Parts: sequence; structure tokens; C-alpha cells
Amino acid sequence: HGHLEERCAPLEQLPRRCLLQSVTPDIPIINTAISKQSQSVMVDFVEVTGATSYVLRAETADGSFFSEGLTTNSPGVITGLQPYTDYLFSVMSVNGGGRSQPSSQISAKTVLPPPQLNSTSPSNSSILVAWALVPNAMLYSYTVSRDNTLQLNRGNTTDVSLDLGGLDAGVSYCITVNGWSPDGVPGDTTTICQITRPSTPQSVLLRGVLVNGVWGVSVSWASVQGANQYVATSSSGVSCSSALSPCVLMVGGCGQVLYTSITAINQAGASQPSSPISFNTNPCPPDPVRVNVLGGGNCSLVWNSTSYTDYYTAFFKRDDGMEESCNTTSTSCSFHCSCGYSYLLSVFSNNQAGTSPLGPVLNETTVPCCPGDVVVWAPSPETLEMVWTPVRGADSYQTWAVVTGVPDVICNDTSSTCVLSSLTCNTNYSVTIIPCTETHGCNLSCSPQTHETVPCMPAVVGVSQNSSTSIDVTWNGSNIAADYTAIATNMQGGIHTCQSTGASCTVTGLLCGSSYTVSVIAATAAGQSIPSFSVPFEIAPCCPDNLTVTQVTQALSNVSWSVASGAQSFHVSLMSPRGSAKCHSLQSSCLIGCITCGTNYTVSLEAISPSGKTEPCTYHSFSSSECCPSGIRLYKRSNNTLRVQWRAATTLSNYTAKVSGSGRSYTCSPGPGGSTCDVADVTCGNVYSVVVAPVNPDTTVIPFCSSRIYSVLYRGKRSVD
Repeated sequence: HGHLEERCAPLEQLPRRCLLQSVTPDIPIINTAISKQSQSVMVDFVEVTGATSYVLRAETADGSFFSEGLTTNSPGVITGLQPYTDYLFSVMSVNGGGRSQPSSQISAKTVLPPPQLNSTSPSNSSILVAWALVPNAMLYSYTVSRDNTLQLNRGNTTDVSLDLGGLDAGVSYCITVNGWSPDGVPGDTTTICQITRPSTPQSVLLRGVLVNGVWGVSVSWASVQGANQYVATSSSGVSCSSALSPCVLMVGGCGQVLYTSITAINQAGASQPSSPISFNTNPCPPDPVRVNVLGGGNCSLVWNSTSYTDYYTAFFKRDDGMEESCNTTSTSCSFHCSCGYSYLLSVFSNNQAGTSPLGPVLNETTVPCCPGDVVVWAPSPETLEMVWTPVRGADSYQTWAVVTGVPDVICNDTSSTCVLSSLTCNTNYSVTIIPCTETHGCNLSCSPQTHETVPCMPAVVGVSQNSSTSIDVTWNGSNIAADYTAIATNMQGGIHTCQSTGASCTVTGLLCGSSYTVSVIAATAAGQSIPSFSVPFEIAPCCPDNLTVTQVTQALSNVSWSVASGAQSFHVSLMSPRGSAKCHSLQSSCLIGCITCGTNYTVSLEAISPSGKTEPCTYHSFSSSECCPSGIRLYKRSNNTLRVQWRAATTLSNYTAKVSGSGRSYTCSPGPGGSTCDVADVTCGNVYSVVVAPVNPDTTVIPFCSSRIYSVLYRGKRSVD
């Protein structure tokens, strides 16, 4: 029944398992060989003990075809066969020992091949199935099922096509077809599934939409069974598609009338399109748009009419956030346009489809308002300086200063302050501040203001001393309606002034001996002029408050005086009909000689400044003392008495005689006009000093008369000098 493989040991040494595997299995017996498919046959056989697998063999009787296949159990299927062909089949069992001998052969014929089906859905209620003629097929059987689950129909036909009608739209149907051989054996089957076309979409709605700034028409519909795509087509040739409702037709243009229909699509094709629906797209925006300024803070926005428009909406947005709007069927709207504001202006057209896209947006700026709170002052004769509150919308300001209708100075600046220079002093100017913008020019409706420049600088013509404490100041001044102030300022900062509307005035209250700078200022309602150039002026020195004349000798006097401000030197004079005496001193005193005794003098002093300014000063008169007597004689009298005798200067003079000697002094005074007097109790033989001097009215004795020495002898002798 078999043979041992070379790898096995001697029989007596092998286990039973090895012995069983070393023997080829028995030959199987085929029960049947049946073809269910056109390229395979199923062979049923009796399995044998010890076989691990089986080899199925198919061959043609003429040996032109030979094929083997492996199976592990019964039944087994051998494939790769030709349809409707006779074959001989045998089976061999296999184990570790090898193959058995082939079984007895059995013949079988493969069935007819399956028809090659093609299907279409001409409409949403029919399917057409067609196939090529199957050789040797005498008849065809078919079955029709819905969604491959519910069998609807079956039948036989000798045609090679089926026309199935009365079907539901958008539903998948499966058709199975097989041919029959002449001997009545059914051939291999084939199935094809075909969906019917979808039904026509209904409930179509159109609506205008804005997508990324472009207007379109949103098309919506009710979904239909079996459709996996929808296409909306417009009369303008624009279409859109979507698996779900809605889709948007990007019509692009505004102001159109569109006719739109919807078609549903699936694998079978397209449905019938829906009935066209007309749609007016959103209207176009008005263009151009312009602004008319009506005056009085009112403006009008004007535009041209647009097609398919029911009404218009205008929007006015101010740059401070305030907004206005206007709905109208006309082509204009009025709005309040205040000065100094920027406005964004736009107009939209409206109809039942919606609002137009945004059209031209006007950015209009009204002229700036005229400045308020203007403050003007004149810091100098040729300048007007002004400042004001900035106004909305102004990019710059022009400031005009006008005299006699012609702009004299124009200042152009972005700041809300201006300095007008190079003007004429003491002149009225019409000043206008004009706000300007780069886009709309200047607001020329602002009212001017009249402002005057400060007076022109006067010039001091002359300064002269009026008195020891006042000066006269004269000047040149051409200012109109000006008040003038003359100012005298000393070195210590002391100020003295006088005022006048003319060309001169007197400054009083000055200090003698002081130096002053003199200037003049002109003033009007516009302000003060620049002070004139200063003129220095020196007041004559002060007279000394006190002057004293003291007679030193009969012919010499000492004149002294108090301090005099501003004086450097002094010239003193003593004047009388008998003559005069003078002295010139840098000190506060001087000695004057050659004085005549008994003479009344007029005393005058002239104070002199370092620059030579003089101030004459007059004082009380001075009388020199009486002249000392001459011819003085001393005579001894009886009773130890001495007589003093002299020659008087005048008969009205009073004299006193003083006799001194031996430690004793004796005095005597005669009556008025007398020239002798006696002294008693003198001692003879002594030397006496005798002084005879005039007596002043105040009883003082003139001290500078010279003394005489006399010796008094014994009785009978004459006195001797």
C-alpha cells in the first residue's frame, strides 16, 4: 500500500506514530461533481483516514487542460475553469507519506457564464438594464429587489434587456440575471444595482446675500430622496452646486432680474429642473453722490436714481460719533452740518431683495469755525501778540493785520498763537484770525477786531533845572491821544515823575546834589511805549544848612559850614561897601583875611559840584568886631589909683580895660563913648599888663586886642610902657 521514506529509522525502531505517517493514505471516492458557477466545480468525496489534505484534479478529455487544487476536507472547490465546458475530476488523498493514487474520475460541466449587465435610469421612475448575448443561453431569468432587500419582481425573458418602470425616484434597485443552458441548467448569476434619478426639487426660495463684499442670491430648496448634489442655474449663466441646501449664486452685479431653477443629481443623472423663479437682485448703490451746502449750518446730500429701487437710506456720521439717517423715495436728504466737523456720507438703495452694496462714501469736512476767546496784547510798539482757543477742523490759521483795507501783515501758522511783527507804532489795525483746512480752504466769514499798537518811543529834547529840587523836561512825541510820563531816577533807585499830554512837564521833589537819568514814556489804552533813551542830569549841589563866621583877629575871620550834598568845593565871599574878602576851599571851612573891623559884611557861599555845577547860597550878614582902641596910656593917680586912657574908634563904642599884675587883676569900664577909667588899690613898683578891648552888645569882650606892659613907679614918676 505504500513505501517508507528514507528519513525513517528501521521499522523495529520506529514508534507507531511515525509508522502511520509513513504510509500513503487510501484513495478517496467521489460522490458528486456539481458546477454552481461558471468557473468552478464543487467536488464531494468520501474522506479517508490518515489524510491531511486532498488534491482535486480537473482535466479535459483531450488533455488540453490540466489543473489541480488543494482542499483539507470535502467538499472541495476547484476554480480557474472555463464556462460551459466538460471536465474530468479526480481526488487524491495526501499525508506525510505522500499522495494516494487518483480516485476514479467523474465528469461534470461548468454552467453558463453570468450576463454582463449595464444599467441606466432614463427617468426618475424607470431603469433600463441590458446585457450582451450569453452563448448557449436559451432563456434568461431575472429578479428585481429594492435596496437589495425587498424583492419586488422576478421573471424570465428571451430578450437581452429589461425596461423597468413605475419605480420610485431616487431609490436604489438591484437586478439579478442568469442564463439557462439548452439542457435546462441555470447559469452563473450577476447582479447590478441602479438608483433612479431624483425627483425635481420643490419649495425653492431665493434671497439676496452679501458674501465678502459681493452680492449673491441664496437659493434654498426642499431635499429630495436619493440626491447627493444639487445645482442651481440662473438665467445669467451663473450656477452653484451643493450637497445640502442652500447654495449661493454669485451674480456679482446689482440691479438685475434673474430666473433660477434647481436640478437634483445622483449617480443616475439629473432630475428635471424646477420651474424658473424670477428674482430681483439687490439694487445698485447711487453713484455719483454730492453735497450741496445750503448755509446756516444746513447741507443737502444729492444722488442719481437707481433701477429696481423702492426707497433710499442716507447715513450721516460725524467725527465725534453723532449719527443721522434719512429714508426717502426722492434723490436727496438734508442734514445739519456744523462748522469744523468731518462727515462720512453714504446712500443705500433698497428693494424687497434687500439693501444695495456700499457705494461711494463721501468724506466731507466743513470749514472750521471762527476762533473765539481771542486775546490780543501789544508787547512792543511794532508787535501785536494774540492767542485764541483752537477750533475743530482747522489745520492752520491765517492772521491778517489790515490798515486802510490793505493787508499789512499776514501770519500763517498751525499754532493757535500768532505774533504780528514789523507793525507801525500807535496805529489801529483791523485784525482777523482766519482758520483754514488743506481740503476746503479758509473760512473767510470771520469778523475782524480792531487793536492798536502801543505808542511810539518819545525822544527827550532837553532837561533843565527849574529849582534846587525840580527840573523841566521836554520831548518830541507824535503819538495820538497819548499820555506822557517823565521819569527821573537817581543812583539809589529813587523815582520821581511828572505827567502831561503835551510835550513838557516839571519833575519835582528831587534831591539837590544828586545825579538822575531822565526818560519819557508814552501811554495809550493799548499800553506803554518803550522808554525813551535816558538823558543824564545832575542837580546843583545843596547849600550847607549852617554857616558860621568867627572873627579870629581884628582882620582875620574863620568861616565854617555844614556838609553840602553834591558839593566838591566852596567859594565864600564877605562883601561890604568898604571892600570884600574871599576864599575857595575843598574843606568845610576857610580863613578870610583883610577884614575891616567894625564893618557889616554880606556873607555868601557858592557850592560847586565835581562837574562844575554851582549853587549860590546866601546867609545872614556878618559884622566884624569894633576896632581895638589905640593910644593906650597908663597914669598913676593918688591913693594908689591908676588911670587907663585910650583913643576910641567911635564915640558910641563901649570898652573895658583889664590891668593885671602881682597876681591880681583889675578891670574898669567907662560909660558909652568913654575913653578913660580908673583902677584902685594897685601896688606901686610893679609891672602891669593892660588890655583895652571893645565890648560887644552881648557884653562879650573882644579877645584879640593886644596887651601893653607898664611899670608903676613910685610917687612923682611917670608911667612907662
